[in-house]
Amino acid sequence: MQFHENGFQPGDPSISDPRQRVMAPPLKQPLPERADVLIVGCGPAGLMLAAYLSQISNLSVCIVDQKDDRLLVGQADGIACRTMELFQSFGFAEEVEREAYGVNEAVFWRPGEHGIERRGRIHDVEDDLSEFPHVIINQARVHDHFLRVMEQGVNPIQPFYGRKMLDLVRDDSQDYPVEVRFEKTPNFLPQAQIETVRAKYVVGCDGARSRVRSAIGRELKGDALNQAWGVMDVLANTDFPDVRFKAAIQSKDQGNMLIIPREGGYMFRVYIELDKLAENERIDREVMTVDRLVEAANRILSPYSLDVKEVAWWSVYEIGQRLTTAFDDSNNEIDPRVLLAGDACHTHSPKAGQGLNTSVNDTWNLAWKLAHVLKGYAPKSLIRSYSEERQKIAKILIDFDREWAAMFSAKPKSEDNPDGVDPAAFQAYFQKFSHFTAGVGIQYEQGPWIGSDTHQNLAKGLLVGKRFHTSIVTRMADAKPVQLGHVHKADGAWRVYVFASDALPMSDECQVKSLCEYLDQHPESAVLRSREGLESDALVDLRVVFQQSHDQFEWPSLHPRLRPSKGRFGLRDYEKVFCSPVRWGQDIYQMRGIDRSGCIVIVRPDQYVSDILPLGDFQGLEDRFSQALLGAPSDK
Repeated sequence: MQFHENGFQPGDPSISDPRQRVMAPPLKQPLPERADVLIVGCGPAGLMLAAYLSQISNLSVCIVDQKDDRLLVGQADGIACRTMELFQSFGFAEEVEREAYGVNEAVFWRPGEHGIERRGRIHDVEDDLSEFPHVIINQARVHDHFLRVMEQGVNPIQPFYGRKMLDLVRDDSQDYPVEVRFEKTPNFLPQAQIETVRAKYVVGCDGARSRVRSAIGRELKGDALNQAWGVMDVLANTDFPDVRFKAAIQSKDQGNMLIIPREGGYMFRVYIELDKLAENERIDREVMTVDRLVEAANRILSPYSLDVKEVAWWSVYEIGQRLTTAFDDSNNEIDPRVLLAGDACHTHSPKAGQGLNTSVNDTWNLAWKLAHVLKGYAPKSLIRSYSEERQKIAKILIDFDREWAAMFSAKPKSEDNPDGVDPAAFQAYFQKFSHFTAGVGIQYEQGPWIGSDTHQNLAKGLLVGKRFHTSIVTRMADAKPVQLGHVHKADGAWRVYVFASDALPMSDECQVKSLCEYLDQHPESAVLRSREGLESDALVDLRVVFQQSHDQFEWPSLHPRLRPSKGRFGLRDYEKVFCSPVRWGQDIYQMRGIDRSGCIVIVRPDQYVSDILPLGDFQGLEDRFSQALLGAPSDK
């Protein structure tokens, strides 16, 4: 898509008239007195959490923000491959991809004989890293998609804007143990109104100056680099040849710059290194102007030039890497009731594009855990694993960003500057951490909800603790090629992917048939434990992949477990069974290193591989879910 040629306009670019892109704010309603989950902050982390919980029935969720309305122009813009996979689980990844700029290559410019010159070029994302690309899109558009999901969910949620959090008190003697007070200051009221919400869980997604974090006595700790940067989204003409590539530029003595093309084909973002700050010095925002940023950009780009026609958004910031002391309010005696996510618990530079991506992965990890505990599916100790898992990932991010930011701000190595950064080393560091920055390098450690790697050899490309790496399969019922992982929606369910051996499907030698018969004989097993009002696969969703082609066996021959009756009319589900051969030659067994003897891959609701078992290890399957899920619903 091309747009913005006549100037920047917020909202959905597929709507021609910008006036029709305006979304009416939610009706002004008083806050509820009680909520299962209270979310403070309508940034990416908060909206991700609300969007997920809107897909879970019978939960009361309240999300508030100090701003008066939804975001129109966003600060973050880079969407990693893994984040696109999360968007797919909500059903809007394809819309984002169509509208966004797709990053294909990164180029590296260094000092040359006559200014700067290109010294390197690499693929931004390696082949088969993800079915989705790395894309660039206005953060506000991501918010719009989350808001739509929230509004249309089985449990509709709308934000409450214009609320400033005042304080928070926890009292475990109450059924709703966390009390939070907010100040509402509408323009038409002579004085502020105070509203109080009592919640079972509170999640602070309220940014680096988080009031929730302060209320529970946590603080951000770390070091600043005393380095100032400016950023602006511009519509401009330039003779710089790589303006539609992601470009890292290091000049000899005028500083460094990063160019990020934006969606629409015309706009692009520039990050500009400013003068180094003295110790404890802050940016003087009163004297910083757009003109100064444009002048600095032109000095760095020399001998090329930048003729700016419009600045859609700009800001200045100071680089620093900080991590909170804990992601929740728990200790040895009490379980968590107040949790932190996103910038409330980690801050870093924006140049690696990890702010939004890390934030939404925080609440992606947290959402299903809150839902499981509140619905009585899992013990309250599950909530503790959020801080345990995500704090370690945030520490890796902080360490990476500290090194990356320092290398980016350093002068290039030369005869005049032997202590500078070797341009080749700079490029190599970028490539070394490509899996991490793409979001697919995250690996959670062994624990109650992540098993051991004892049987990792049965699926070498589906690593225990890492996200389920999808591949194309053929849906048996209609021969349609589909991504297997796309059956994994943001609905709070576990997935059990059974990869069959080469035995004839449903024959006496077929262990898939044996598994189905085992489940029929144990209807109260942890694997298929049902809940009142839920479909049989609403908590544990069984899917099977056979090695034979779809035309080598008939759908009616499948065990009833693989063609369950659904809904009020008892309609058959035709989308439980797949075949590995795809007509253009791809085979998931080969693509993901799956042993031809077959195996069972258990995947958590957040799409991370929990365990891998031999195909016939039904007891191991039972043990995994007996450990992960409660035997009966518990009190919320």
